[in-house]
Amino acid sequence: MKCPLIAPALALLLSTPAFASMGEIWVSNEKDDTVSVIDIETLEVVRTIETGERPRGITFSKDFTTLYICASDSDSVQVMNPDTGEILHDLPSGEDPEQFVLHPNDRHLYIANEDDAITTVVDTETRTVIAQIDVGIEPEGMAVSPDGKIAITTSETTNMAHWIDTETQELFANTLVDSRPRHAEFRAEGTELWVSAEIGGTMSIFSVADQSEIAKIGFEVEGIHPDRVQPVGFEFTADEKHAFVALGPSNHVAVVNTETYEVEDYILVGRRVWHMAFNGEKSLLFTTNGVSGDVTVIDVAKREPIKSIKVGRFPWGAAYRPAQG
Repeated sequence: MKCPLIAPALALLLSTPAFASMGEIWVSNEKDDTVSVIDIETLEVVRTIETGERPRGITFSKDFTTLYICASDSDSVQVMNPDTGEILHDLPSGEDPEQFVLHPNDRHLYIANEDDAITTVVDTETRTVIAQIDVGIEPEGMAVSPDGKIAITTSETTNMAHWIDTETQELFANTLVDSRPRHAEFRAEGTELWVSAEIGGTMSIFSVADQSEIAKIGFEVEGIHPDRVQPVGFEFTADEKHAFVALGPSNHVAVVNTETYEVEDYILVGRRVWHMAFNGEKSLLFTTNGVSGDVTVIDVAKREPIKSIKVGRFPWGAAYRPAQG
């Protein structure tokens, strides 16, 4: 376990060229109905903006001029101007939107509707629903392939990843994963799909070509009961040689080698780590820690936490926005 001296590590990091390009990390606070905006240069919250009820998933448009927010208890996806913090309008989203993903065309949102067992596809320009796709019970995670041809919905109760043809908006495959799949991501080259299973305590890796399982990764944190090791959100490093995986109430982030599928390290963060976002260079990783109500900042190269930033109650999602202007 690494126990860095926070102030010296932070001072060194701030002085390095890799930290030169700044921006913001936006964090949704599930219990406060707000988003917190963290300045990457100062590592402080500089704005707190009100949203609809129970904000969870958040993502930016490709040009970062629009923020989409899953306001789950408001049964809507809200569209915000991030410069002013103004909610411009709501999109029809189906009931209880939790996570979503923006298609590479920068127009279609694929939304997991947890209470309805459907995936809703919304055209953000016409503000209309263009498809509703039946999936498993309690859909949660959403992903889209780099070429935009495949969307994925994970269903928590059915324990499946559902493969959707984005041209026909129809399912073409279903793959079993371990209990309560939470999050899904494609590798950048589009050949692999990774899916985390919260209660199963595993990560499954699938071949996109034939949907077969390539590998399954387990996690063991010293001194932590296996029931508390619950993989949820994860992100790939800039070179995609490693994945950083949030392990929920174990209060750790795992570092996984993407070539060997082996866990190389565990990093202690805040309580109930959920999702995460990198800065622009992927030199820093920001984790949302729901129970402790803070964000842990990790030096990616050193695999060390360098700061804890207090945000709102139960931070959930996180998204990066580069400096504007």
